[in-house]
Amino acid sequence: MSILVTGSMAYDYIMDFPGRFSDHILPEKVHMLSVSFMVKGLKRNRGGVAGNVAHNLRLLGAPVGILGTIGHDAGEYRAWLDERGVDTRLLYTIDDEFTASCFITTDQANNQITGFYPGAMNRCGRFSLHDAPRELLDLVIIAPNDPVAMARYPGECRDLGVPYIYNPAQQIVVLSPDDLLDGVRGAAVVLANDYEYEMIANKTGLSPAAMLDLCRMVIITMGETGSLIRTREGEVHIPAAPARQVVDPTGAGDAYTAGIAVGLLRDYPLPLLGRLAALTAVYAVESYGTQNHSFTPDQFAARFRAAFPGYELAEPWVAGGRQWAVASGQ
Repeated sequence: MSILVTGSMAYDYIMDFPGRFSDHILPEKVHMLSVSFMVKGLKRNRGGVAGNVAHNLRLLGAPVGILGTIGHDAGEYRAWLDERGVDTRLLYTIDDEFTASCFITTDQANNQITGFYPGAMNRCGRFSLHDAPRELLDLVIIAPNDPVAMARYPGECRDLGVPYIYNPAQQIVVLSPDDLLDGVRGAAVVLANDYEYEMIANKTGLSPAAMLDLCRMVIITMGETGSLIRTREGEVHIPAAPARQVVDPTGAGDAYTAGIAVGLLRDYPLPLLGRLAALTAVYAVESYGTQNHSFTPDQFAARFRAAFPGYELAEPWVAGGRQWAVASGQ
């Protein structure tokens, strides 16, 4: 079973600010804000939501393809994805554009200020899920991307009869209320952090119950306090996996998304599905950048047992050509 990820492909320029933004922003002067932060360290990493999710899906052993756009400067990025076994047939190069670029500054309280240049991403709306090989369409992830593409893909998923995860995240601001409603309508999962969830609710006017009338499941992440899975049958709270160290929170949400996608395809019970996602996310937190962490199936399985007592290993299954030990809840 394969997962097709639609979303941004980007280079991340990640910077650390050795202080707190709040110490340098005057609330009474926010109407004329002018602040400069001296950062320590600058590193360019492969990123973008689609690339980040695909990286984590391959670590989890899941077959994955990407529908997205890159610029003329991303030949090495495509080659790296090919080497990792990501299907790049639907990764289109825009010859007269740069790859999207994200400039992220993180302070010591893990607050972030981000600037994003869309570049080639702005052309993604030209391309359709109807062009995707059927073997890539067991599950689609609709993640932050060109707003034209994001408005188009939910309807195409419904037309094709393909389940999808709807994760509008950073693009909630630019998507219209009607676009957001259409994305929620028919989704297998609506996925957002707690702030993003409130933004979706405010823009669409949907109550929690009304949102669940339109989709199968709502998952809300809440950082170190864990996550909440809502269905029409009730709610399940998922604890956060313990981190060995907190280095950089960038990309944790994308790793979490990958875990949810794998759990959906395996039809896991909700407590297991959420814990799989939580542990996948914590690996991203422990590494600088969004695609620099790694783990083997055995390492993941052992850490899962340690992080979530009461869950035991079940029989292994083969995914992506690798042997994988699946945990199941008692």
